[in-house]
Amino acid sequence: MLSEFWEFLTTEFLVTGDPLILGAQVSIGLASIAIIVGLTYFKKWKWLWKNWLTTVDHKKIGIMYILAAILMMFRGGVDALMMRFQLALPNMEFLHADHYNAVFTTHGTIMILFMAMPFMFGLFNIVTPLQIGARDVAFPYLNALSFWLFFLGAMLFNVSFVIGGSPAAGWLSYPPLSGLQFSPGVGQNFYIWGIQISGIGSLATGINFLVTIIKMRAPGMTWMKMPMFTWSVFATNIIILFAFPILTVTLFLLFMDRFAGTHFFTLDLGGNPMMYINLIWMWGHPEVYIVVLPAFGIFSEVVATFSRKKLFGYKSMVFAMLIISVLSFFTWVHHFFTMGSGADVNAFFAITTMLISIPTGVKVFNWLFTMYRGRIRFTLPMMWTIAFFPCFIIGGMTGVMLSVAPADFQFHNSYFLIAHFHQVLIGGVVFGYFAGMYYWWPKLFGFTLPDRWGHWAFWTWNIGFYLTFMPQYALGLMGMTRRLSTYGWDTGWMPLNLVSSVGAFLMGAGFLFQLLQIADGIRKHKENKVGADPWDARTLEWSIPSPVPEYNFAIVPKVDSVDQFWEDKQRRANQEAVTPPAYEPIHMPKNTGIPIVMAVFFFIAGFGFVWGWSWMYIPGLIGVAACLVARSFQYDTDYYIPAEEVNRTETALRGSV
Repeated sequence: MLSEFWEFLTTEFLVTGDPLILGAQVSIGLASIAIIVGLTYFKKWKWLWKNWLTTVDHKKIGIMYILAAILMMFRGGVDALMMRFQLALPNMEFLHADHYNAVFTTHGTIMILFMAMPFMFGLFNIVTPLQIGARDVAFPYLNALSFWLFFLGAMLFNVSFVIGGSPAAGWLSYPPLSGLQFSPGVGQNFYIWGIQISGIGSLATGINFLVTIIKMRAPGMTWMKMPMFTWSVFATNIIILFAFPILTVTLFLLFMDRFAGTHFFTLDLGGNPMMYINLIWMWGHPEVYIVVLPAFGIFSEVVATFSRKKLFGYKSMVFAMLIISVLSFFTWVHHFFTMGSGADVNAFFAITTMLISIPTGVKVFNWLFTMYRGRIRFTLPMMWTIAFFPCFIIGGMTGVMLSVAPADFQFHNSYFLIAHFHQVLIGGVVFGYFAGMYYWWPKLFGFTLPDRWGHWAFWTWNIGFYLTFMPQYALGLMGMTRRLSTYGWDTGWMPLNLVSSVGAFLMGAGFLFQLLQIADGIRKHKENKVGADPWDARTLEWSIPSPVPEYNFAIVPKVDSVDQFWEDKQRRANQEAVTPPAYEPIHMPKNTGIPIVMAVFFFIAGFGFVWGWSWMYIPGLIGVAACLVARSFQYDTDYYIPAEEVNRTETALRGSV
């Protein structure tokens, strides 16, 4: 019995035989021990449970989302650097072919679903309630549950590279490669259940923020008085509401093919792999707009603030976002023009792909017109915003090239495509979220980050970005296809690949500079302390103290215009009378441990399904049901903050700025 268990442990359960993975296993073990010892030594377990693990405060949940995103950016970035090291020179033997397949699979999955999505949700949580004058989100308990489902789903996916083996069928896991015949291990099961669990959290977040925006806006804030970032959140969550159920159903059908012997996506017994590819891209292309629309909202806020001008073309920006949210569901076939569906189908989706570039172009012109004759301040948020323009314009133009079906027959699956979508997703999404992080950092923590390391990060990121991806356009035109793990000296690809790899390591250095910037900022936080409105901004979140108190607004604001806070400041500057506040008790939700406990049971059930262990997934599902029952009988879920305490908090916070 012991010998059989040891054989299972060393041959199936733990990933062995690769020095890189062994190093990762040792590193994870040492880091886990260090965290446990540190929390125990400094007696922080109670503090961690009370203030973070059980919190329903949307601001703290937002911070945890962004911390998770930074952690996943590190993991996905290491994957990218390993791939670029492997491809720097011909015939490299750094990664064997199977390991390379696993690395590019996890890189794509992590960067989209476990880095970009939590970064986006973190900014949703931090900013949206503050911009609309709300004291919380519509469903605080569901918000906490959404985070923990995302996080435990991400952990379930990530544990695969040290336990069981990583998925290796590509980041979208096309069958038949993702079927049992070609992926017989548990790696693909980790993919399915990690994404399924985190996807439940993503869908719940979409519902939560739609309801928050629809029902919890401050008095007087009509639809056409909402800040542009809030509009971007609204448009994004409309897409989430319709796109993520498609992903859930698609992965469930793939699960049934693997676990129950069905044939939805097989060539025999009536199945069709192209049905999977259609379904996954019916989610996948809207997903691109899910992550990029909030970045557009961030750019709108940053450009208006640091140009000291009202946003140009507010209504056209709103309609552009809503048009994008609808058209995003009518472009998915441009990912496989070569499937043989016929000229009429290809022409339709080529036209819709071209059409969706029009509202995007409208937004770029509106930002440029906002900056025109503005008094621009080149802060870090503004620098990242300006860096976005050339990146996204090049990415947009190459996207239009790819939308031409006959041309796409040549570009398809080449490095030209790799360069295009990284141009859009890094230049649009990552640069946008960096701009948002720097912009709202002082609101969240009450201090700014030092510019010195930030400038080093900015320039290394941008120089590295162009060195990495500009050569890849040429490599694609020279015939280099994606998913290659090696190539020969006779191809002529070596010089451009070497330059691309050097650029990737420069981007990695930029990420390290950002970590140094955050660490230095925390160390010098007293020196860099700021008031409520360090940027001289325009929207409501800047009207309250920094850092924001638990209840957000001591007095719920009344709104008469888009830039309500800016106009209030002008009235105060003109010495118009301001009525002194009269505080009242504030209703708030209590912390609860049920969300994290329920997410742990989801993790247990998912791990059981991965291995087919009924003795694990049945108790896990029972635990989930027990948590639902426990919540239904939990009546003591809220409390009131007395008016006197509100007064003391406001006096202390406003008196300290």
